[in-house]
Amino acid sequence: MAPAPTRGTFRFDKYMAVMVALRESGYPITEHAPPPMPRRWLEAVHCPDYVEAVFTASVPREKERRIGFPVTQHIAQRVAHTNGGTWLAAQLAKEHGYAANSAAGSHHALYDTGAGYCVFNDLAVCANRLIAEGDAQRVLIVDCDVHQGDGTASLTAGRDDIFTLSLHAEKNFPVRKARSSLDVPLPDGVDDDGYLETLDRHLPGVLEEFCPDLVLFQAGVDVHGKDRLGRLALTDVGIARRDAYVIGAIRQRGLPVASALGGGYGEDPREVADRHALSMLTCARTNTEFARSASDSIHLAI
Repeated sequence: MAPAPTRGTFRFDKYMAVMVALRESGYPITEHAPPPMPRRWLEAVHCPDYVEAVFTASVPREKERRIGFPVTQHIAQRVAHTNGGTWLAAQLAKEHGYAANSAAGSHHALYDTGAGYCVFNDLAVCANRLIAEGDAQRVLIVDCDVHQGDGTASLTAGRDDIFTLSLHAEKNFPVRKARSSLDVPLPDGVDDDGYLETLDRHLPGVLEEFCPDLVLFQAGVDVHGKDRLGRLALTDVGIARRDAYVIGAIRQRGLPVASALGGGYGEDPREVADRHALSMLTCARTNTEFARSASDSIHLAI
C-alpha cells in the first residue's frame, strides 16, 4: 500500500482499516496480490500523455487539484496495482462466482485527467481489457456509488459491448453529469426501501435485455445516511440489502461478478471501513448460495 500523500484531504488510511475489519470478521478470506495494470491497457482508455504524466509524477497542479491529492510516484504505483486488482477480481470471479477488489472503483477518472479522488478509471480499463482479450464479450457495470460514474460513462460511450447503469444522488457530485447507458438519479433522502424499490425496477430489465457475460459492481457505501459526502439515507441494513440483491440478481443468472470498493467518507476511517467490509461480506455470503461450496472464502485482490 502506498504511503498517504502529504497534501490533500482524502483518507488513504481507510484501506488498511478495511483489511483489518475483514480479517477480524472471522470470515474466510483468500488474499491475492494483483499485478500492476500494464501501461498499454491504461493507454487504451486514457490519453497516453496523461498516463505518462502520472508515471513521471508530472501531473499539472490544476489536474491534481481536480483529483484531490498530489500524484506522486508512490501514487502512480498504487493506482497501477489497484487497476490490476479490478482485472484480477474479474478473473477470480469467473472461477468463484464473486471476487472483490479491496480498493479502486475510480469512476470519475476521464480520458486526459483524473477527478474526484480518481486517477485512472479501473472499471473502464478492466472492461475494455476483458473484452479485448476475449475474457468477456459483454460487460455490465452496475454503479451504486452515491456519485454518478461520469468518467466510466464517458470512457465507454458509444460501445454496444459495455453497458453502464448508474444509481446516484441527483444533486451530488459531479455537477455536470455524463450520460450512462442508463442513469437513475435519486432525490435527496432516499431510504432503504426507496432505494431497493428503484433498484428492483431497473436491474433485472438491464440484465435481461443487455445479456452480459460478466458484471463489475461499483459497491460504494457513500449512500449511507451518515456519509460525509452523501445525500441519501440508507442504513447499514439497507446497504446489506442492496448488496445481497445485486449479487443475487446476477448470480442466479449464472454470471460472475467482481466488486470494487467505491466511495465511503467520514472522519472515522474505521467506521467507514466497517461499512465497506460489511458490503464485501454480504456479497460473499450471498455468493455462497450459488457457489459449489458454502464455505467458499472471499477472494480478495489487495
